Amino acid sequence: MGLSDPVTGFHYPDAWIDACNDPALLADVGAGLAVLTSSGTVLRRGYTTGTTAAAACKASVCSLAGEVDVVEILIPAGFRVCVPAEGRAGSGIAKKYPGSYPGDVTAGLEFRAEARPLGNDIVLIPGEGIGRYTRTTRRFSEGEPAISPPALACILSSIQEGLDMSGFPGVEVRLSVPGGEGVASLTLNPKMGVGGGISILGTTGLVEPWDDHLETSVMERVAAAHGPVLTTGRLGLRYARMLFPEREVILVGSRIGQALEVLKGPAILCGLPALVLRYLTPRLLEGTNYRTVEELAGDPVFLSRMDAAFEQARSLHPGLRVVLVDRDGNILGDSG
Repeated sequence: MGLSDPVTGFHYPDAWIDACNDPALLADVGAGLAVLTSSGTVLRRGYTTGTTAAAACKASVCSLAGEVDVVEILIPAGFRVCVPAEGRAGSGIAKKYPGSYPGDVTAGLEFRAEARPLGNDIVLIPGEGIGRYTRTTRRFSEGEPAISPPALACILSSIQEGLDMSGFPGVEVRLSVPGGEGVASLTLNPKMGVGGGISILGTTGLVEPWDDHLETSVMERVAAAHGPVLTTGRLGLRYARMLFPEREVILVGSRIGQALEVLKGPAILCGLPALVLRYLTPRLLEGTNYRTVEELAGDPVFLSRMDAAFEQARSLHPGLRVVLVDRDGNILGDSG
């Protein structure tokens, strides 16, 4: 039987499917809730902070009309998931589920939402434990809550669904993450200019699992592929497929070095600049006064730094073409 991952579009080899003897787990793989590895081991995806926040908010709004214990969320990946969330008398609570990702420092955090009917609009008020930008960046102004556009869209659509179910025309929802400020110190937020709490994120709405089983499977794919496109994240995955539809696209995350070690023959490395350029030139930001590659990309010096990184790639990895894109899919540079 055929089996594909609805998140990445990867078609699982028959040998991988045959190695798993649990139909229920395979059903979860087909639903996008889990990932199948070459050994037949199934690793579960978790829910992002964005999905968890959306669940707490929706539960709070739905509970204005009656108690709930689970809510359905349309995640940015384009399909619905059922998330445990307790809703009682306008209060919603959802706990962050990490799936098979032991390194998730936000695992178990409790997201709380308080809803009250108000007017004809949706008013979302991020509160305790949710970070805010401490300086203006290319995409966010100082003082703005650290909620990514896909996560915010998911939260607002979930609140609207809650309104449709409860029958109220408008609502004010106060969202908080008690303990979020302490956990944020374990993340990259301080370096990214976000203070006071965690970021609410979620390009797909799902947290990818990662352990030795999955890394082995990914590297096996890289080693067996002919002229693959390696990419580092969800946006890179999307644009790499659009730019190179005839090639196999493999998501390797931050494990670029491991992938290049097992690579046989030419390949393309395509993605957003941050991980790619930091891998090629680890001291990229030195002497620039910028904290992030995204900020550097707005400075004219970026082009010379990118060209230097391309030259480094040609020297160290002959046969590797590097293509960098921005968040809108525009090509920033191509090493050719």
